[in-house]
Amino acid sequence: MSALAFQLPQRLEARTPPEARGLARDEVRLLVAHRNSGELEHHRFAELPALLDPGDLVVINVSSTLPAALTARRPNGSGLTVHVSTRAPRLGPEFRIVELRQGAQPLQGARETRLSLDGGGELELLAPYAASPRLHLARFATEGSVEAYLHAHGRPIRYRYVTEAWPLASYQNVYATTPGSAEMPSAGRPFTSALITDLVARGILLAPILLHAGVSSPERDEPPFPEEYEVPAPTAALVESVRGAGGRVIAVGTTVVRALETAARGRERPRAGHGWTSLIITPEHRLAAVDGLITGWHEPQASHLQMLGAIAGPELLEDSYASALDHGYLWHEFGDSHLILP
Repeated sequence: MSALAFQLPQRLEARTPPEARGLARDEVRLLVAHRNSGELEHHRFAELPALLDPGDLVVINVSSTLPAALTARRPNGSGLTVHVSTRAPRLGPEFRIVELRQGAQPLQGARETRLSLDGGGELELLAPYAASPRLHLARFATEGSVEAYLHAHGRPIRYRYVTEAWPLASYQNVYATTPGSAEMPSAGRPFTSALITDLVARGILLAPILLHAGVSSPERDEPPFPEEYEVPAPTAALVESVRGAGGRVIAVGTTVVRALETAARGRERPRAGHGWTSLIITPEHRLAAVDGLITGWHEPQASHLQMLGAIAGPELLEDSYASALDHGYLWHEFGDSHLILP
């Protein structure tokens, strides 16, 4: 799939939120790709209600973003950045997966075992995580919970293409309710309260899932690691009802696809459930819960492009990315959007 190896010009990297560019959240551009016809259309995100049909179901991820970047100090006093990812499966709340960074680059391995944190906190590096050269299992020693410590001393994770510091509110979706994501589930960022009202008024249904997104580190071509998720019973029932009535289930973001397809794994429909998902969706995956996807534009060779290949098919995905590049769509969490429909 040549879309996995495209070149992304720096001019197409969104460096600031749309609001700083004079746009409302829902005024970002939206490329619509139709799987059955292969047709591509160019819209604004605010037109989404007119692009969906009454009876369709839009599934959103209500995880909210933590200020998950911390400054730490080595025993010799030198500083580095810690990106705090998700909780560690089957371990207590003080255990987290972390990525260490020196400047803009992830550190490959770490010689230190203990790092000092602001406010008298401490971070103990226990072991590499999942054979990754950049991720570590760590134990926090802080006064209060790790979440409380992050809110007191952390800041939003940002990468090299975002040159200014933006407040945590810039990294939150309007419908987010449950803190836990290291990075914003950014496919939902263009939604506004008014747009959600328009969707409901048109007869389009909305339902939540929860998946806490970890640290994705765009410099690395890695599959997604285990993430904590929950599919509530009403959402599972709505997915079954809508698909049974001939409607479409539109996932807002790859996190929603991962949660719903995990809940449907080995079955014809999703069931309510929660836990940790290690599911990796490739073009060979038979989708059991999702018909369409709202997503952003992903890095070259990002593993999420494999999931998009399962939803769009390789040819349509390739055409979509070529068109987005030709028409100057913007990438990353502050960029434009992509809607894949049957």
